[in-house]
Amino acid sequence: MSLPHAILTALLEKPSSGLELARRFDRSIRYFWSATHQQIYRELNKLEQAGLIQARDEVVTPQGQRKTYEVLPPGRTELERWVSVQQDPKPVRDPMLLRVRAAAVVGVGGLANELERHLEQHRQQLLEYLEIEQRDFAEDPTAEAKLQHLVLRAGVGLETFWTEWLTEALDTMQAHRAHRRC
Repeated sequence: MSLPHAILTALLEKPSSGLELARRFDRSIRYFWSATHQQIYRELNKLEQAGLIQARDEVVTPQGQRKTYEVLPPGRTELERWVSVQQDPKPVRDPMLLRVRAAAVVGVGGLANELERHLEQHRQQLLEYLEIEQRDFAEDPTAEAKLQHLVLRAGVGLETFWTEWLTEALDTMQAHRAHRRC
């Protein structure tokens, strides 16, 4: 996924100013695609120059003028093209997996503390996802909401995987330490 496509998606969902878009990224899109506010504003300018979006009439607010961006037909066409492009799955590349592998060679050292810290972070993220699911998807969803829920379910599945895997890794380390003492 790329930032331009994330922005096109968000603007098709709801035309927004740069600030509104950045806030929407902070509230939801950041869970699967992160971007700084600066990156979003730079990309908005590139998309506008490419003729994929345009700024509507500027709204004057107490903070000054605010552009609201909307997607133009070529932007929608680009997003439709991108959705259909063939792309291979990305291989997992997580340093924690390599660190556990290295611990098998050099010893676990303080790795258990780091695993516990990661476990707590993944548990918290899982709880946050489950709260979002309860809040936003408890009622009979529309077809669009079902697809959005599917993205959230991917996050729930990943966090569930990590909490289970980290728990198993900690148990395995504990058994390894006990075995070495014998």
